[in-house]
Amino acid sequence: MPEAFVCINASPNSVDEVFHEIKACKEVQEAFRVHGVYDIIARVKGASIEDLASVINRRIKRLSQVHIILSMLIIESEKPIRNGKVLLV
Repeated sequence: MPEAFVCINASPNSVDEVFHEIKACKEVQEAFRVHGVYDIIARVKGASIEDLASVINRRIKRLSQVHIILSMLIIESEKPIRNGKVLLV
């Protein structure tokens, strides 16, 4: 299943609201509020590349308080991840 990190820049007065909406998406595996250029970083999973793109473009990017997003497709992970748990190998 493809995954991506999505960096989100939101309206200053709406970061909490956007963060809670992002966390409510079932495809969002993790979400973090951060300080810096972006306000939120989310790890998003899709059933396919097309599904992942749809989640990012239709559910996250279209939130009215979201100004900018940067998506980075995960192509390799240091540790295998399955069902949100790190597998020891």
